[in-house]
Amino acid sequence: MFYDDEMGTKNRKDTQLVELAGRNRLAGELQRAGIEVARPERDRGVDLLAYLDLEKAFHARPIQMKASTGETFNVFPRYEKFPDLMLVYVWNVGQDKSRYFALTYDDAKSIAEKMGWTETRSWKGETAGPPGYIATTMTPPLRDLLVSHEITDPRQWRKKLFSL
Repeated sequence: MFYDDEMGTKNRKDTQLVELAGRNRLAGELQRAGIEVARPERDRGVDLLAYLDLEKAFHARPIQMKASTGETFNVFPRYEKFPDLMLVYVWNVGQDKSRYFALTYDDAKSIAEKMGWTETRSWKGETAGPPGYIATTMTPPLRDLLVSHEITDPRQWRKKLFSL
């Protein structure tokens, strides 16, 4: 649960609290995997920088984090311009155990294409909001496409982010 005042009033719709909690969970998860985390001063599409600095070479990866209290998956063409950007989805923020999915933009766009989303008015920017697609219901075909991108063990982060 999330609380937004001294009286403990529950507010599940405060997206800023969800994003902060998700980012903190993700940072903790990466740090448990031996990966350092930096937070950019401004959000221009990169929420976190994951890096390894005590290796034979310095390795860094920009991350765009998408946090939700449930299970949502979204893809926006605006992220295509960031080289090496990793999209990390943090599900079930505010519950005991979160789930993590890490995809490159190309992986996420491939899923959007397979689901037929890139043919929608939303993807083409013909509706309100930025061009892209948001799925709030996890259908069996979508779950099947996402399963190989789930991070279930902290040791998977190094391989996923840095191919190490």
